[in-house]
Amino acid sequence: MTHTARRIGRSLALVLPVVLVLSGTLAVTSVPWAGQSTESQMLTASSQNVSVRAKSRAPQDILLDRMLAELQEKDAGTALTHLQREVEARPSLAKHCMSIARALGRAAVERYGPTRAQTFSRPVCDLSFATGVSQQTQGS
Repeated sequence: MTHTARRIGRSLALVLPVVLVLSGTLAVTSVPWAGQSTESQMLTASSQNVSVRAKSRAPQDILLDRMLAELQEKDAGTALTHLQREVEARPSLAKHCMSIARALGRAAVERYGPTRAQTFSRPVCDLSFATGVSQQTQGS
């Protein structure tokens, strides 16, 4: 019995790696990047309903979304105050402060109208909020 088991084990030890290498080679050569047409594929590397990994977002985009949400939930003054605090806490965001403040100005005009939106203006990021209010008012 042990002699038969040894023979089977040796046979598997020789045949199994060959089978694995060949099946792996066939799988790689039949995927779309191998240059063959899709009709002749024997194996597929993925299925259609595989979830795609989300792209990471830039910190300034996340901050802009947070500030716009805060403007909607509270008011533009609170959003501008928090924008200034975020820029002071993370100086790397300073180069994006003006564009974020302009976007807040445009959103404030949409929510409050041009006259009331201007009342929230303060010297955050070189008065970019006021510039956004002005741009949105001229565009309206």
